[in-house]
Amino acid sequence: MLLVAHRTAATDGLRAAVRERVARGPATFHLVVPAHPHGLHKVVDPQEGDEGEAARVLSEALPLLSEAAGSEVTGHVGDHEPLMAIEDAINRAPYDEIVISTLPRRLSRWLHLDLVSKAHGTGLPVTHVEATEQDHAATG
Repeated sequence: MLLVAHRTAATDGLRAAVRERVARGPATFHLVVPAHPHGLHKVVDPQEGDEGEAARVLSEALPLLSEAAGSEVTGHVGDHEPLMAIEDAINRAPYDEIVISTLPRRLSRWLHLDLVSKAHGTGLPVTHVEATEQDHAATG
């Protein structure tokens, strides 16, 4: 199962989605954290993502998600464009579902980009997990 998240990678909602899938039967998980351009990089060089922040998010989320899964969750930092990060991941390994975790609707750049709908174009089932305002405040 492919998990896609950035600022919501360690939230209760995504961990609950992992536990829910494990309860259905054996499952393996891989987390891709798209690099995210910040500040002037968004304007000057939008092709350059902040891999340092994404790597930090990944290292913080993997132990929490592994605990929820009851087994090791793997992961990597992906392309700064979230849809490209998804496509790259599914070209590297087979997945049976994509779970996309986003910030709350009013704050989510990914929802404004219609990432969830676009991810359906991969042909895989896509589940959207939207963080709560409390999750956002905790990860803020």
